[in-house]
Amino acid sequence: MKTIYSPLHAEQNAETEPYRGRTVPGFEIPRRAQLVLDRVREVGLGPVLEPDAHGLDPLTRVHSPEFVDFLATIRARWEVEVGDIPAVPSTWMLPRGRSLPNRRAGAELGRFAIDMSSPILAGTWTAARASADCALTGAALVGDGERVAFALCRPPGHHAGRDSYGGYCFLNNAAIAAQSLIDGGMAKVAVLDVDYHHGNGTQDIFWTDDKVLTVSIHADPDEEYPYHLGRADEVGEGAGEGVNLNLPLPLGTEFAAYEKALNTALERIAAQGAEAIVVSLGVDTFGGDPISHFRLVNGDYLTMGAAIAKAGLPTLFVMEGGYAVEDIGVNAVNVLTGFEEIA
Repeated sequence: MKTIYSPLHAEQNAETEPYRGRTVPGFEIPRRAQLVLDRVREVGLGPVLEPDAHGLDPLTRVHSPEFVDFLATIRARWEVEVGDIPAVPSTWMLPRGRSLPNRRAGAELGRFAIDMSSPILAGTWTAARASADCALTGAALVGDGERVAFALCRPPGHHAGRDSYGGYCFLNNAAIAAQSLIDGGMAKVAVLDVDYHHGNGTQDIFWTDDKVLTVSIHADPDEEYPYHLGRADEVGEGAGEGVNLNLPLPLGTEFAAYEKALNTALERIAAQGAEAIVVSLGVDTFGGDPISHFRLVNGDYLTMGAAIAKAGLPTLFVMEGGYAVEDIGVNAVNVLTGFEEIA
């Protein structure tokens, strides 16, 4: 299995973040990706490649051009107005407000951000672009006939919507990859999100799309971030009605219950006739994760990978969350080796 990795991810390095009313050390740190990479090499998973550059066009296939331009330019505006400190919003537009461009950089942050967890730093755009290029390079490999590839993306992406960012995510890597497979000629692709948190951004992007099936297994949004999306009655609209499946689970879920949801997800993917799967691979379902509340153990990730492999489809794994840094490498690579044992 080929792994696509860029060291430019380290340009995004938020030292602190707000968490339940307190300022705490950041959870989404460069060491996460390094530990996964170390494990990939330790087990001999396969070659590690740097991504090809793909430009902006694939980004604007899933994100609005205005949003992409915002991400590319807001940091320079912020530094002129505020200085060389993390760019974090302090005001947000209400749902009944008007989303109009604003002269003030801080106001622009509030137009697009869904929370305060994702500061825009001097290197954020560089890191986000490289992360998307990892996903696109992996999608190109799968589109060209590889059975499986692993895009070791950081920053993660599944909370980034068509014109929104948050939850540590700026560009939606999995959605960008899925759309590139469609643009390359596939009739239908599935995005399977196994992160602890709902893939609200992916759902938003493909809400009215009948070519990309979005399936998310996640913690009940009545209890967990992102709270405002992820319920079972959210099924898509228009052409996309019935092409979005949410499988929320209660806090404390162990693998026996999780596996049932995973099997339901894979059955839906088969029924929809997907030609490939893009897996949003979050391993924050692990029982030791500091900000999550499921109870999976290391060995469960081997079983998860094997189950996905049994779908028999070309598969791209795209790294998302997982904040138990001492176990993130083992858990992520267990999914991949579990897949390869079957594939």
